[in-house]
Amino acid sequence: MEATQDLNERRLADAWAELQTHANEGLPLQADAYRLAFADPEFLLRRETRGIRFQLEMLKPDLAQRDAGIENTIVVFGSARFREASEAQEQLVRAERSGDAREIARATAMVRNAHYYTHAREFARTVARYSAKCDKAEQLFICTGGGPGIMEAANRGAHDEGAPNVGLNIALPHEQAANPYVSPELSFKFHYFALRKMHFMMRAKALLAFPGGFGTLDELFEVITLVQCKKAKPVPILLFGSDYWKRLINLEVLVEEGTISPEDLNLFKYVDDPQVAWEHILRFYDLKG
Repeated sequence: MEATQDLNERRLADAWAELQTHANEGLPLQADAYRLAFADPEFLLRRETRGIRFQLEMLKPDLAQRDAGIENTIVVFGSARFREASEAQEQLVRAERSGDAREIARATAMVRNAHYYTHAREFARTVARYSAKCDKAEQLFICTGGGPGIMEAANRGAHDEGAPNVGLNIALPHEQAANPYVSPELSFKFHYFALRKMHFMMRAKALLAFPGGFGTLDELFEVITLVQCKKAKPVPILLFGSDYWKRLINLEVLVEEGTISPEDLNLFKYVDDPQVAWEHILRFYDLKG
């Protein structure tokens, strides 16, 4: 009797092998009506197939994280420009040698803000140490945008403890590679900001926002808005670096002008210490540290 076909056999990979061979030979791709639709880059990149690309960017990271047991994350945002203290100091030395006033000012700011890198790394270590003692279903994993700066620091802290950690990177005109501390099997690259944002929220049990620029502000207000409008469940939203955040945004004005309710200011909390941030998360979920 003929053997039953193996259900796990992956013959569809042949289509991709054909494309890989084509690329290895340096041949340009031509429109090919006979090529399988899912293995046809020209077809998949058409404007009309954008919805399919949305679905794929939703599905691929979701399945990979599910397979890895990543169900609960703590998302860490912050400036991609901050550096650890030693690197920031080296930049300042180079800037002072150059005599360029703008470079000196920029490097001085990097030295001043290097402690945020240290704090993000320390916070992630704490999360990883806690999760190492938990059952799989109760573990919390660090998730960042996967880039440099504060993102690198948080991924690095989890990596220090040997913990899996997630990086949700984005393709930008100035190519941004994933930092080396993201777990390779959990390092994802997105084209669409909207799908990336959705993945940040899908598993997030807390948000820790360090000082940052437009990207950090974008992600922060996205989360606050979703929670305020009850489109997402309440989670701890922590603004690390109270002096920075209070100088940057006077959110009391929104209450004074009646554009938000007074209780909306309770959606977030200022913190200045990694341990305080972690203890707030523990209290929110009634966890034992």
